[in-house]
Amino acid sequence: MIAKVKVAIALGANLGDRDKMIRLAAQRLEEDLLEEAKLSNLIETEPWGVKDQPKFLNAVIVGLTDWKPPAILDYLKSLERELGRVSTVKNGPRVIDLDLICQGEEVWNSAGIEVPHPRMADRDFVLIPLFEVWPTWCHPIRRKIVTQLLEDLQGKKD
Repeated sequence: MIAKVKVAIALGANLGDRDKMIRLAAQRLEEDLLEEAKLSNLIETEPWGVKDQPKFLNAVIVGLTDWKPPAILDYLKSLERELGRVSTVKNGPRVIDLDLICQGEEVWNSAGIEVPHPRMADRDFVLIPLFEVWPTWCHPIRRKIVTQLLEDLQGKKD
């Protein structure tokens, strides 16, 4: 039997009914992929990358799964398409965005897949909700827990 591992998935939306879309995606993740799922509160954030677009709602959901990163990412991209996401400009507006943030304290770097997400520590819209639902998670490369990653990020902004 394959052991289940706790994973974190970031959810974001800045087009249409953002709240409804994030909650629908979270519901689907809980039905199809995650056991014992817990969704953070939704936070409104400024766009990252392309600045001339609506504000985002962001959240993080954590739960247990026995899926490996390639299967998780395939599922996330499929769910995005099913929920109406259309590819546009990189970091541009979207009805839903789903990113695998981490899988336990495992490191995965193959077939174009990097886990933990390579830019997660630079994004407060990931770290703040992650802290809410999984404050003890430790970045396996940086060897820092979420609060330390948030402090580092705040130090970069000062």
